[in-house]
Amino acid sequence: MKKHISLLFLFVVLNLFSQSTITVLKTGERTPIPNATVSCKGKLLGKTNAQGILSFRTKCEKVDVKAAGFYEDEAVVDKVMELGLSKTDPKTQSIEGVIISDKSDPRALAILQKVNDNFKNNSPHSLDSYSFKSYEKISFDFDEDSIKQYNQYLSHRLDSLKLLPTQTQSVDKKKDSIESVNVMKLMTTSKLFLWERAAQYSYSEKYGEKINILDNRVAGLKEPVYEMMALRSNRNKIPKEIQEENRTLYRYFLTDSIDIEGRKNYVIRFRQADYKNPIQKRKFNGYIYVDADTYGLKKIESNSKKKSEGSITSTWKPIDNKWFLLKENFKIKMGATVFDGKKKDKNKKDDAEEKMKQKFGNYVFIMADYFDFKTSIEQNKKDFSGYSISVENSDGAILDQYRTDSLTDREKMTYAKIDSVGKKYNLDQKLNVVTGFLKGKIRVGNVDFDALEILKYNQYEGFRLGANAKLNERFNKYISPDAYVAYGFKDRAWKYGLGVDLKTTLAKTSFFRVEYYNDVDAAGRFNENLWNFKMKINNSGVDLNNDRFYHFEGFKVSYENDLSNTLTLRGSVKKDKEEAKFDYNYNNLGSSFENFATQLTLKYSPNSKSMMTPSGKLTYEQNYPEFYFNYEQGLKSLGGDFNFSSFDVLVQHSFKTKLGVTGARLYGGLVIGNAPIWHQFAINGLGNGENSLNFNFTSYLGFATMEGGKYYNDKFIGYYLTHRIPYYFSTFGKKISSFDMVYRGITGDMKNPEIHDFEFEKLNHFYQEIGLEANNFLGSPFNLGFFYRVGYYSTPMFKENFAIQLKLNFLGF
Repeated sequence: MKKHISLLFLFVVLNLFSQSTITVLKTGERTPIPNATVSCKGKLLGKTNAQGILSFRTKCEKVDVKAAGFYEDEAVVDKVMELGLSKTDPKTQSIEGVIISDKSDPRALAILQKVNDNFKNNSPHSLDSYSFKSYEKISFDFDEDSIKQYNQYLSHRLDSLKLLPTQTQSVDKKKDSIESVNVMKLMTTSKLFLWERAAQYSYSEKYGEKINILDNRVAGLKEPVYEMMALRSNRNKIPKEIQEENRTLYRYFLTDSIDIEGRKNYVIRFRQADYKNPIQKRKFNGYIYVDADTYGLKKIESNSKKKSEGSITSTWKPIDNKWFLLKENFKIKMGATVFDGKKKDKNKKDDAEEKMKQKFGNYVFIMADYFDFKTSIEQNKKDFSGYSISVENSDGAILDQYRTDSLTDREKMTYAKIDSVGKKYNLDQKLNVVTGFLKGKIRVGNVDFDALEILKYNQYEGFRLGANAKLNERFNKYISPDAYVAYGFKDRAWKYGLGVDLKTTLAKTSFFRVEYYNDVDAAGRFNENLWNFKMKINNSGVDLNNDRFYHFEGFKVSYENDLSNTLTLRGSVKKDKEEAKFDYNYNNLGSSFENFATQLTLKYSPNSKSMMTPSGKLTYEQNYPEFYFNYEQGLKSLGGDFNFSSFDVLVQHSFKTKLGVTGARLYGGLVIGNAPIWHQFAINGLGNGENSLNFNFTSYLGFATMEGGKYYNDKFIGYYLTHRIPYYFSTFGKKISSFDMVYRGITGDMKNPEIHDFEFEKLNHFYQEIGLEANNFLGSPFNLGFFYRVGYYSTPMFKENFAIQLKLNFLGF
């Protein structure tokens, strides 16, 4: 008997805990709305009582709430929910003031400010150590409500096609037609994409963060997409909807407080600031629950302006008084599947509906569950060694151990069907082309082509067309030969080189390299050793108005090794024959010399995060500060014509304060001893030096108002400061714009300029320019900057001091 009572008690408890309770209130008045219907996918779950409360059970993630005389809304399912509905009558005064006002509620802003101020203390990173596991799933599919409609439409469409007379088609067109039908059929029972990942996150204040990918699987691919493994969420970061710099993009309203699991929470509703009319202003994009005791985030839901475009929901859980992310759900519309069709009769009322059925929205669905939380874990240095992310398994064999929700029939079919499609169409190779391009590579089978070498431009070569091919890990895991060839249309000369990398291990970056080269470069160009793809793109236009180039031919042997996740070393020895390609005479010794030199390069990125992949190290998160150092030593005793020592350093950092985001770049160089001008330092000017409008493209270390190829020093120090004004606003389309203030300066000297017999000037006073950049100018992917030269080198003429500069936004500061 006691056993039966215990089972009955357990059953009751489980049912109670599985229940959800929603309270529906009138927005502004905070009074209950009785008889409000709560439904899921058209199925009625119940109606609210006289107190506006309904308890129900459902497996749905969201429910729709409707009431007569009110705008309908939706709520994310949780144990305790509260929803405010706005009246449909525009003349109603019950929500005037705070709700109709186009200004945020000061009380809501004060709470959000405390969320930001306390975020670091509330973050798990403020603990000495912790660990937890995660299960994440990403899929690409129709919305669930559209699947049945799509199946019906496709069945009707295929039946109609069978009735059409057979047409004569070419082999290719017939093949395309068959493949098109196969893809349409595939989508009836299977998703188009499915990826699962299980991971363990460990953190130590002493050793940092380590992520172990316990297992993962991608439908249709033999190898995982390593770039996807680095996908980030709201874990350990402030959601963009409440970041201080984004406050102008939304309007926030404190509606009330509510108890969740015995803790008081403030409820803040928000909407986008660009809602224009009163009806829109009664609608909200989402809500924020803030814990009243700690001002930690409990939950945030953010919806698109159009309900069909998607939503993002994140939920946190307090553990040891720190707020850990517990669950996330993303639904983002990514285009639509459209079928061509013709109306049968324009006068028929259902023609519009029939036309709508020919377009089905495609969505990316992302879900993540975090569990098995532990604090004050044992901290062993070896557990945190290596790169930030390590991959233990990638075949999906043990995923079932970590799944927090079983796969649906549609998801199971995705693996079965998409795997066969991936094998048939070689999706691995095609996807590698896309991911390779993100790193500056164009992958074709066993060969990687350097995207930066395809087309260049400078004043000496004009347009430079080239191809740089390197055999990748598919050819051999340890040996990677490469070669390049290029042609300059202005100097009418070929350039070429050969090389080979010999890896010593596959666990990290560690390889020897031998190479031969015959090429040209700008005299005095700052070293770009170990720079990443974005930095090199940013600096690729530095010689657009510089024709001071030199030719070099020789051999180099080098070795590169990641001493740790954050420190990289490269050492090299080279023997070159060098010759000026402009009118130049060094110390009456001519313009052609022999050079034997060694070089040491160090890169230190203490906060950047990387992982090892079969194609090499992938830095998936570039964080600042970063330090770059080069030391070159010319040796006359080993066949060179000169003894000289050259040092250069680059330090860059970016940090955020209440005043906005500031980026800083400090760089400099020093040459000791005798060396030709190309071993000195060119002060990078981007201007054309002509009496016309100065328009140029940005560079990493260049000056918009300075004439190119004019200044050279044997010692210098420069800086680049940028500050993003914390005011963001919507522009054309869905782009968000802002403004950056920029200040650049440089100074230095040259000890014996007279030994360099060519036309140039040393820069021995401060050269300064200030500027203002408009980010995402007119909704484009470009930043448009306006710069003005000030200080010692300014001239009385406005046009000579002024420059306009264009920059790709994705390049960063």
